[in-house]
Amino acid sequence: MRAGFKGRKEENALYEKISTADMSREEWLRLRKTGIGGSDAGAVCGLHPYSSPMKVFYDKTSDEMEDADSEAARIGRDLEDYVAKRFMEASGFKVRRSNYMYRSVEHPFMIADVDRLVVGEDAGLECKTASAYSADKWKDGNIPLHYAMQCYHYMAVLNKKTWYIAAAVLGRGFTYRKLVWDDALIAGLIEAEKDFWCGHVVSGILPDPDGSRACDEVLDQYFHTARMTEPLKLAGFDEKLFRFRIFCAAQLCANWCLQTARPERLWRNSTKM
Repeated sequence: MRAGFKGRKEENALYEKISTADMSREEWLRLRKTGIGGSDAGAVCGLHPYSSPMKVFYDKTSDEMEDADSEAARIGRDLEDYVAKRFMEASGFKVRRSNYMYRSVEHPFMIADVDRLVVGEDAGLECKTASAYSADKWKDGNIPLHYAMQCYHYMAVLNKKTWYIAAAVLGRGFTYRKLVWDDALIAGLIEAEKDFWCGHVVSGILPDPDGSRACDEVLDQYFHTARMTEPLKLAGFDEKLFRFRIFCAAQLCANWCLQTARPERLWRNSTKM
């Protein structure tokens, strides 16, 4: 799946770099199919509110070049520079564009297309925008879990010990956080992504349905004649239910850890949230 994209390895051979400076949008979309990116990480772990493992599987294995440019996505892309500038003002750091896609040498199924790198620091920056309706998700030092997984994914690929995430909450204020390397969390993330890539994408085995809207959309693509009113027999349902309960407990634990175990968390508001 990596054919046609040539990169160069860094001296430390931790990752290879593929230039995106002169790459067309179609080429960039095709490149994204060759691995799990940061925005896929939360979905693979079952933590993304608008995606699912099944959706990521379909995106990676189908011939379609999904380029859904929603209004929210357009706003986020257009305001990326603004968020980066606000971060520099609030933090005192300088940031720069990368213009590369990074691929882990040890785990070549892991790729990263980062927003910014922090100049003079072993760190990167992820830029986000959020509607006023999502302001509560950023209160009290919180970070939406799928965004946190995105940052840890980037740390794993680029071997960066720190990643910042900055968010402009439209009409409400600006905030940023600092995430630091966590051995256990990143090891678990790598293992989860490896299991997904090898166990599903490479083998061509569709992940189990999880009842999400994103999952329903993929099923509709695969089975155009399926009707929601028809009963569906699920083999091994009891086992899957047990796994789901374990997952819920793990998710609650991860959320608690993100909120309590990082004294480095930063909070900056230009206006009161």
